[in-house]
This record gives sequence, C-alpha cells and structure tokens, in this order.
Amino acid sequence: MKNITRIGLILTMAVLTSCSLLGSDDQDETETEESGYTEREFYDKIQRSLNSRNWQVAIGNLQLLESQFPFGKYAEQAQLELIYAQHMTSDHESSIAAAERFIRLHPQHPNIDYAIYVKGLSEINQNGRLFDGFLSIDNSKRDIGTAREAFATLGQLISLYPNSPYAPDARQRLISLRNQLARSEINVANYYFSRGALVAAANRGQYVVENFQQSPAVADGLAVMAQAYHMLGKPEMAQNSIEVLAANYPDYPLLEGDQFDFDSRPLVPSNWFLSKLNQRFKSEIVPPAFDTRTQYNSLPQ
Repeated sequence: MKNITRIGLILTMAVLTSCSLLGSDDQDETETEESGYTEREFYDKIQRSLNSRNWQVAIGNLQLLESQFPFGKYAEQAQLELIYAQHMTSDHESSIAAAERFIRLHPQHPNIDYAIYVKGLSEINQNGRLFDGFLSIDNSKRDIGTAREAFATLGQLISLYPNSPYAPDARQRLISLRNQLARSEINVANYYFSRGALVAAANRGQYVVENFQQSPAVADGLAVMAQAYHMLGKPEMAQNSIEVLAANYPDYPLLEGDQFDFDSRPLVPSNWFLSKLNQRFKSEIVPPAFDTRTQYNSLPQ
C-alpha cells in the first residue's frame, strides 16, 4: 500500500512539473513549444501569463522563448518583459542583470529608457522593504550602496532621455534618493563626532553642502561644519559656516541671530536615551549629533 501511495505521489509531481512553464492560467491545455507552438503563439501565451500576473510562469517561458527563437521577431520585447517580470517578483538582482544585458546588447533600442528605468527601480528596492510599513525604519541608516547605484541610474535616464515618459517619476524618485543619501552622510558625521573624528565629521558636512544643495540635510551639514571647526580650534572656518547657515536657515534651532549654540544637541527625537543623557549630563558626555528633519523635510524642494 505504501508503494502505491509513493507511485501516486511521484506521478502527481511529474504532472505538476510538466505544467510549470506554459502554465494554464486560462485553463487551456498545457503544451511546450516543442509540441507545435509557433513563435507568435508562444509569445501570445506568455502575454496571457503576464496579464494574469502569473510572473513565475511568464519568466520561465520568456527565457525559453529567447532560447528557442534568439533572433526571432519577439526576442527583444521578451527581454524587456523579462526585466519587468523579475522586478515584479522582487528578484531584483536578476532584473538588474537582465537590464544591464539588454542595455549592452541593444544600446540604440527605442525602449532602452524603459530598461534603464526598471533597473533603477530594482536598485531602489534591492535591499527589500518587507516590514517598512509596520516598523519605523530610517532608510538613511541602511546600507546605501544600492541607493547610490539607483541615483546614478535614474540620473542617467534623465540626462540621456529627458523626454522619456518615465522621466517625471524618475525625477521624483531622485529627490527622495538625494535626501536619503544626504541624510546618510549626516548620520555618519554624527557617528564621527561620537568617535572624536572631528576632521572626518567636518568633511561629511562639507560633502552634503557641496553635493546635495537642494536637500533639507544641508542645514545640518552646515551645523556639522560649524561644530567640527569650533571643536578643532578653527574659529574663522566655524564662523563662515555659521554665517551661511544664518543666511539660509535663520530659524535653525541652535541659532540665536548670528550666534551658534555649540553646547546644545538637536538629537533625533526618537533617540530617547541620548536625549535624557543630554538633559542630565550636558555636552560633556553626549557628543554632538544633528538631525532637524522634523523641521525642514516638509519644506518645498
């Protein structure tokens, strides 16, 4: 009896495996390309999988279509659709690789802007966002390597194809990426303050001011420079930073006119523990840390 059960299980698995590629989302009889599909029939079958969001079946068949008809009428379009389908399954690494391959093989293709755009989207999402809707996660404290790559990719799209239908969305995403990258630099500067690496902190602040001029993090970049130069015993450089800060952000929390309060620390509001330390032990224990997102992130950019 056990042998009969095992045989039945094996047969069931074999049937499911044979149907796994050219899936039957429309309840049609499942066939392989070798069973008589023309390239057009095969492509139409894939379109039905895509339209029904049966991504895994579509991916398998798109790869099979290219292998069976590498120079066919639908080969290039299938490559584009493979990029998209892999992105939709959150297989971002494969989507990026497929996009890079398409860009390399078809640099003059009329839809190359689409390949660049989806590549950028996959780079944005490569680290995953599974719990971001449930947890308060500061993306600027993540590994920002893929954010830099996405910033470069979408910047390339806008530079090369400013009239692309994907350019407006790319511009909005670039703003978010720019702000995330700038805030990450401020986070690193705060860390350097905690380690006593004042020159490194000043350099991070300067980098934000020079490279992310439209970001709300510029205010903290200037404050970082002022604080670091003050602690390094460079009053003229500190004063220059304060003057620029006062001219552009006169309501910065540590400013009173053109005077900068070097002893206060505008900590991240959620950092309750350090906030309590700051209140109790003042600046002798708590290192400088700057984060004025609640004040400036809502301003027009």
